[in-house]
Order: sequence, then C-alpha cells, then structure tokens
Amino acid sequence: METNPVPAKLINAAPPYGHILTNEKWRGSSLVQCFKGSVKTIFEEELGIVDFCLSNKTCVLYVSESDQVAGNSYRRKIVRFRNANSGLHGIVIVEKTHLSEQYFSGLQSFVVLELGLTLLPVSNAAEAAQLIAQLVLGENKENPFRRRSVSRLLEPVVLSLVQQIPGVGKVKAMLLLQRFPGIHQLCRASVQELEAVVGQTTAQHITAFFHNEFT
Repeated sequence: METNPVPAKLINAAPPYGHILTNEKWRGSSLVQCFKGSVKTIFEEELGIVDFCLSNKTCVLYVSESDQVAGNSYRRKIVRFRNANSGLHGIVIVEKTHLSEQYFSGLQSFVVLELGLTLLPVSNAAEAAQLIAQLVLGENKENPFRRRSVSRLLEPVVLSLVQQIPGVGKVKAMLLLQRFPGIHQLCRASVQELEAVVGQTTAQHITAFFHNEFT
C-alpha cells in the first residue's frame, strides 16, 4: 500500500544549494549514481509519492519505462499528488524509449491536459539525472555564476529536450536557451516573452508542450 502524499513537514524544507532530497527507494539506483559530480543526494524516507524534492517549491515524479509497460499504477500516483494540494509545483519526468513510445502520447495528454502538470521526456536515466541536476541548480539563485557554468555543461540534454517541442528546431532551441538559460525558466515564461524570441505560433506550441493551455 502506498504511503500518504508529501508530509507537510517537508514542504518548507529547502535542500542546501546543490543538494536534492531523494526518496529512499532510489538509493543505489543508476539514476542516483548519475548525480555524482553535479548535485549531492540527501535520502529521505518520508517523501511519500514524490521521488525528488528540488526545493520547498518544486518536486519531481518519475515515470520509468518499466512503469509504463507494467500498467497504469503510475497514473494513480500522479493523481494522488495532484489531489494532495501540497503547494508544490510538480514536474513529471517520463522515460520515452522505443518500448514506451507507444504510451507517451496518452500519458502526455493525461498529465498535461487533464491534470495541468508539467511533463518533461527523457530517453534514459542518465539524461534524467542531467535534467534534474539542471533543475536543482536553477532553483537556487544564491550563486548565479556557478549555476550558469553548470547550465552550459548540461546544455546538450536541455537542447535535445527543447527540440522535441513542435515547431522548434535547433536554431530556435538555441535562441530560446540564450534567453531562458534553463528548463525551469522556459517552463515559466509567458507567451508574450516567448513570442519576442520565436514568434506567436511557436510560442503557443511551447506553452502547450509544458502546460495545459492548448489552443
């Protein structure tokens, strides 16, 4: 039986700069191993259905390839988080592979259209670790020079993700990342801010990709 959603006592617990609160179930996993050299892991048994807590504002729910192939139990987990009204901004990271690609469209519609959460696709655990590390460092603004340097190191995985947005090729992706240096900033950009970089149509595609504002 699953534990309750994120305990209230953790909502105001902000990890130190460069650290991430990680559900105990991920201890020893290949994903956590890939964090080495980028962010430091603090394991926590009481994160409930949340997999990673990036700050006191943002958390990650992770859907692996095996989760999708095994059935729909991961959907109940996401719904429980959505209904918990914890005050945390939830990001759903999904492994989009050859095996799970057939489930991706339905999952994207469920997470983005029905629940209004942000969904970010990755191809494997290593890419997920890079993306999560980029999000962690983007959450903290105490050391902008260090964060910008790390962002440049992680740019290939971020660039690859941005290019998955309909209507966004490599040139537009690079323009977007020059204006919004990380996924966190891009997710929160307004349509007007995006239009100034890539035009109205592509700006709407970007908003639709990350949120539930489809036109």
